[in-house]
Amino acid sequence: MAQVLPKKNEDYGTKEYWDQRYTQESENSSFDWFKSYGDMADIMRELIPDKSSRILMLGCGNSTLSQDMYADGYKNIVNTDYSGVLIEKMRHKYEQTAPEMEWHEMDIRDLKFEADSFDVAIDKGTMDAMMTAKADVWDPPEEVVQNCNREVDEVLRVLRPGGIFIYLTFGQPHFRRRYLDRPNTTLEIRKLGEAFHYYLYIVRTS
Repeated sequence: MAQVLPKKNEDYGTKEYWDQRYTQESENSSFDWFKSYGDMADIMRELIPDKSSRILMLGCGNSTLSQDMYADGYKNIVNTDYSGVLIEKMRHKYEQTAPEMEWHEMDIRDLKFEADSFDVAIDKGTMDAMMTAKADVWDPPEEVVQNCNREVDEVLRVLRPGGIFIYLTFGQPHFRRRYLDRPNTTLEIRKLGEAFHYYLYIVRTS
């Protein structure tokens, strides 16, 4: 089935677009921004050596990342997405094969979890979807800045001391560092890929 493409790029940042897309796509459809888990499994195992870690997936979409990590032994995964249509489909799709995974309709800018309740948070292109407004990339609109900062604020609130936030994106450091450089954290940036570069931002809490 063909992907439901937005009329304009900034629609990627709207709940309405994703609800419409997930309504029209079959339950077996999947889409992954950037690399698959197989491409980065060694890095993830290095960054998350304890497979019992409680992992928060931010804007899970219908990516196979959670299922692939589950199959690799990470059973304690909590998936969130602000499309209720998508969450119901994913919960039904994986209720037999990955019964320990959780699925929650939730806005990453307003997480409903308690503070210090996760060891790991993963964003694979979700913040990028909030940056699709028409604007100068060097001077994003205030709404974009606020949305991205609210996501990181919430992630740091729910991470335990010693926790880790893993963010995979095309976004180059001069466009992303402003949101991720925070007090009482360390930021590591890795460049991945050959012809097309991806960036892995690793924020560790103290």
